[in-house]
Parts: sequence; structure tokens; C-alpha cells
Amino acid sequence: MTLTEQMITIFMVVLGTMLTRFLPFLLFPADKPTPKYVQYLGNVLPAAVFGLLIVYCLKNVSLFSGSRGLPELISIAFVVGLHYWKRQMLLSIAGGTICYMLLVQFVF
Repeated sequence: MTLTEQMITIFMVVLGTMLTRFLPFLLFPADKPTPKYVQYLGNVLPAAVFGLLIVYCLKNVSLFSGSRGLPELISIAFVVGLHYWKRQMLLSIAGGTICYMLLVQFVF
């Protein structure tokens, strides 16, 4: 890349970052109530993201070869148990990831 292309790239990255950081505060000022659809999205999107994560993680699991999905099944059970115990989504996701990595690296 030339120096001009590098400067344009940096400018676009800074602009995109600033836009995504400041736009919510411009669209939803503190003195106005949050719109109902934004509140609705705040309620349903965490579960939807978790569901998408499950589908993405299990899309290539084969029950007829290799470890037959045992590391995945054990990790899912671990995530469910951890989530019911602590009720923190990030902890559940991180715990499940660590559990899966340990099982794949050292057990299966």
C-alpha cells in the first residue's frame, strides 16, 4: 500500500469506530425514553446469539466418526450446569470453551 492508501485506510477505520461508538448516543439521548423495539431487542438478542453459537459450534459434529461428539456433549452439559449455577452468560461461554479445549487436547 502506498502512504496515501494507508492514511485513507486509517481514516476509514477511525471513522467507522467513532461512528459505531457515538451513533447510539446520538440516536437515543439520555433525556428520552428508550424505544420499545430497542428494549425488545435487548431482551431477545442474548438468547438468539447463544442459539446461533450452538448451531455454529455443532454444525460439523459427526456422530459416526472420531470421538462421536463426546467432547461437544460434555462441554454442552458443562455450559448448562455452569449457567444454571452462576447465571452469567460470558462465564458460561468461556467455561464451555475451556472445557472443550481441555477435552480435545488432553482426553480425546
